[in-house]
Amino acid sequence: MPGSLHHEYEDAKTFAEWGVDYIKYDNCYHDGTRNRERGQEDPAKWAGAYGHSWRTTGDINDTFASVTWIADLNNRWGRYAGPGRWNDPDMLEVGNGGMTMDEYRSHFSIWSLMKAPLLIGCDLRSVSNRTLRILGNKEVIEVNQDSLGVQGRKLRSKDGLEVWAGPLSDNRVVVVLWNRSELRALITAAWRDFGLSPNTPAIVRDLWKHKYVSMNKRDRLTASVAPHACKMYVLTPLQS
Repeated sequence: MPGSLHHEYEDAKTFAEWGVDYIKYDNCYHDGTRNRERGQEDPAKWAGAYGHSWRTTGDINDTFASVTWIADLNNRWGRYAGPGRWNDPDMLEVGNGGMTMDEYRSHFSIWSLMKAPLLIGCDLRSVSNRTLRILGNKEVIEVNQDSLGVQGRKLRSKDGLEVWAGPLSDNRVVVVLWNRSELRALITAAWRDFGLSPNTPAIVRDLWKHKYVSMNKRDRLTASVAPHACKMYVLTPLQS
């Protein structure tokens, strides 16, 4: 919206009067005025005084390499995010055709865990049912919309095998086991990775299979994960 430059306040007021509840102000080709930008000026540190979300990275594209690069860039700003102040690693590429379904599920899982704004970037008039099942996974979306509002972060990474996790409301934990390598591999998350005692039993639910993996799991969780795919779980401890 080039015409909004220097008219941001009055335009925002007009949009509010129209009942618009979300504006993504891009400020492309601006004159250097400090506003919403793509992470060059570390907006996570200061932009909460001006808006509810801010870009932390350059533009995404529809490749797995782009998703992993941007996820890592956004991860570094996790401590600045919280209710009413969200890091935005750019919109979702799910459904645009450049990645596999496993890669799209990983993309959607990590963005949801990071509490990123889930802005759909594909043409919903022509997407497949498989794409809609990813974008419409209510259990994954519930993680993104969790009331605690804490951005999940990368806890461990070795040879492309990663553990991401974060706290949820009601003392639950979301865990993503992400295989960024080219070979199927076992990935393990230990209870100590996210502050649980090894002896604490937990209910484990798989958010993509929509079923319980265990009603009394202790110490660690291991899964075989295909290349570029992930497993996403919610752990509910049975005792503190």
